[in-house]
Amino acid sequence: MPADGLAVTTFPVSSAPTRVRVLSSVAEVAREAWDAVVGVDALPFLRWDWLNALEASGSATAATGWQPCHLTLWRGSALVALAPAYLKHHSLGEYIYDFAWAEAAESLGVRYYPKLLIGVPLSPITAPRFVAAPGEPPEAARASLLTAALDIARERRCSSVHVVFPPADEAAALEAAGLSRRTGMQFHWRNPGYRTYDDFLQRFSSKRRHQLRRERAAAESQGISLETVQGPALGPEHALLAYRFYEATCAKNSWGRLQLTSDFFARAFRTLSPSIVLVLAKRSGQVVAGAFNLTHGQRLFGRYWGCFEDHPFLHFNVCLYHSIDACIREGRESFEPGAGGEHKVARGFEPTAVHSAHVLFDPRLDRAVRDFVERERAQVEPVLARSEEVAGLRPWKRGESRAPRSG
Repeated sequence: MPADGLAVTTFPVSSAPTRVRVLSSVAEVAREAWDAVVGVDALPFLRWDWLNALEASGSATAATGWQPCHLTLWRGSALVALAPAYLKHHSLGEYIYDFAWAEAAESLGVRYYPKLLIGVPLSPITAPRFVAAPGEPPEAARASLLTAALDIARERRCSSVHVVFPPADEAAALEAAGLSRRTGMQFHWRNPGYRTYDDFLQRFSSKRRHQLRRERAAAESQGISLETVQGPALGPEHALLAYRFYEATCAKNSWGRLQLTSDFFARAFRTLSPSIVLVLAKRSGQVVAGAFNLTHGQRLFGRYWGCFEDHPFLHFNVCLYHSIDACIREGRESFEPGAGGEHKVARGFEPTAVHSAHVLFDPRLDRAVRDFVERERAQVEPVLARSEEVAGLRPWKRGESRAPRSG
């Protein structure tokens, strides 16, 4: 039996010549086999190196409440589909918040943990959760893996199964399969064709433009310069800095809990450096703040930031404005700075739908959750329909450029 105590289990899948294996570590599959299924265009968060960095570093293990329970579909010796999954013993690091559900379960005398979570630890990024290899029927693979997930959850005496941050079409398919679909919000920046940072500013009112310019100018008046380090320029010292940023933020916030180890960052920088973008803020030659971001194609993802000195608007400059400017210059289409943060709306980030799907095995809890997500969706969907208006942005057509206005 593996060290985490989860046996590798084999399940027959209907009459097809395939089988499902449950893995206690992504390392039980060769990197080449896993990445061949997720494909060359997969986000970094789905790749073997990211998951292995989480698990091998001690960041996502049974001891930390993230017991790997990956669902893999095999035909003979070939891996043909997969779903990264974990047995969870708490609700931290998921960003689809169900703490109230856990409290409701306790009040009913129902044990809520463990639960089975299909998704990636500490990564609130929308991406496929049931992934079929090229040429494999995706619907059939998803059905097989979902059936196995339900069986595994019951076998392991889990209270529930949760699929977090699937794409909209996958969430719809899970809803059609009988799960309750939850709709939430993140705040994303989108590039409709800006040529310059001033093009972006022209979408705001004069008062708001002045505010954003004043906040961005604060760095220079504070003697702070910002720079980007990425690709071959990244080294072990940058991995340590990224960890220190993360550590500093966890230490300063009451909700902060250190879940990632320094070894996670060391491993990520060794194996995923082409995808890593590190923003550094320096004063008098010393690093005072920074942000650990990742990029993929035309998308930028913000993950962790931290500061060693407090300065007004430093967070906005390191985490938002510097990267927006870089996205415009480099032609990126979107910037997803992570979960939460309604302060982003005033700075041009638009409400964007994120999804999850859930089934709870206790009928009372399941009914209550289904009622809750329906009422929640009725509140969220009107906001999403008015995303540009909510963000205070004027309409914009791709390729349009405007001369700067006064103010």
